Amino acid sequence: MRRTATEGSPVSDLYPRLRAFEGRPAAVSGEGREPVNSSMIRHWCEALGDTDPAYTGKDPIAPATMLQAWTMGGLSGHQSRSPAVDELFALLDDAGYTAVVATDCEQEYLRALRPGQTITFDSVIESVSPRKTTRLGAGHFVTTRMEIRADGEPAGTHRFRILKYAPRKAVEERAAERPRPVINQDNAGFWEGVAAHRLLFQRCDACGTPRFPWLPGCGGCGSPEWTAVEASGAGTVHSYVVMHHPPFPAFDPPYAVALVELAEGVRMISNITGVAADRVRIGMPVTLEFLRVAPDQELPVFRAVAEEVETS
Repeated sequence: MRRTATEGSPVSDLYPRLRAFEGRPAAVSGEGREPVNSSMIRHWCEALGDTDPAYTGKDPIAPATMLQAWTMGGLSGHQSRSPAVDELFALLDDAGYTAVVATDCEQEYLRALRPGQTITFDSVIESVSPRKTTRLGAGHFVTTRMEIRADGEPAGTHRFRILKYAPRKAVEERAAERPRPVINQDNAGFWEGVAAHRLLFQRCDACGTPRFPWLPGCGGCGSPEWTAVEASGAGTVHSYVVMHHPPFPAFDPPYAVALVELAEGVRMISNITGVAADRVRIGMPVTLEFLRVAPDQELPVFRAVAEEVETS
């Protein structure tokens, strides 16, 4: 018989069964599908706009934050995956904790990774939390710890934490709303601009480098001094994907998510409006507009320029 873990009626014997998974392997003797290589480094840096010469010189290194990227198995996964992970998730699913969200990760870097190195790893289920009540719903945090090696030598540690939870009814009722942006001290000025129908990016006061998204310091020269500059709103589609799956109540698939290059030289991710998703093209000119997605929320999106739509 299926036992549910709705709020106010926890399954009393579940947590000891969950804790029994602590220390069990999540992946054993895993090996990266590709060695560290300059092509992946280049794609990573281009996507992030990182021009640090340390990643492109005669003796390049990989950006430290790529640590986990070398362990990913792609859509086909890894043969090293342990059955313990599936058993743990099945136990949580059977108890009613059917939803999942990634909450955070922690990385420790022990050495620089260089092209040609072979990446191997082992992973363990480090901890399963007691039942926690969150804004999303009640559930359990599951943390895995991955030890990563380069050519057999320790290279770093990656901790990844998810929440397996039973959605609250209030959350389900709000599901048709778009997810709210996270506003903090570093990006509050950007969202204040959006509220005033202004798209603002940053320009470094020291070297003049424009940047987006908003950051506390310049990635080029490190200066913490900057000025907010209003974008004209003109841009072109630099890259895009068309989302078909998974469906989400707040969105009506298929829809296009694009990386838009603004006339001022910075790029931002947003939706493309005014044209069917299958007609979006790289290089398509777009212009800024503000889309109301909730009574108290507007978002910057980009509308395909009419002339381009008519002639494509």
